[in-house]
Amino acid sequence: MSTSIFIARLIGPVMLVIGLAVLTNQRAFREMADEFLASRALLFLSGLIIMPVGLAIVLTHNIWAADGRVMITLFGWLNLIGGAVRLCAPEYVMQSGRAMLERPYFITITAAIWVVLGLLFCFFGYLH
Repeated sequence: MSTSIFIARLIGPVMLVIGLAVLTNQRAFREMADEFLASRALLFLSGLIIMPVGLAIVLTHNIWAADGRVMITLFGWLNLIGGAVRLCAPEYVMQSGRAMLERPYFITITAAIWVVLGLLFCFFGYLH
C-alpha cells in the first residue's frame, strides 16, 4: 500500500465522522467551540498535537502532483501551519475563532466541507 493511500484511508473516515457529528449536533459543537476558544491551555495542547501531525505528513508526503495526492499534501501543510499559529499566536486564534462562530451558518458550512473532504479522501484511499 502506498503512503498516499494509507494517509487517505486514515484521514478520510475521521473527517467524515467529525463532519457528520458536527452536522447532527451543531448546538453542542458551538458550545464546545466556545469553551475551547476560552482556554489557552487547550489551544496550546491542540497546537502540540496538530503541528507534529502536519509535519509528519509533509515529511513523508510532500507531493505536488495534479491528482488526489495533492489533497494529502495540502492537508499536511494546513495542519503544520495551523498548529504553529495555535502555538505562536493563541490570541489571534481566539479572536478569529470567536468571529467565525458569530456567523450563523459557519458551523453548517464547515461541517459540510469536512463531510465532502472526508468522502474525497475515502474515495481516493478505498475506491480509487
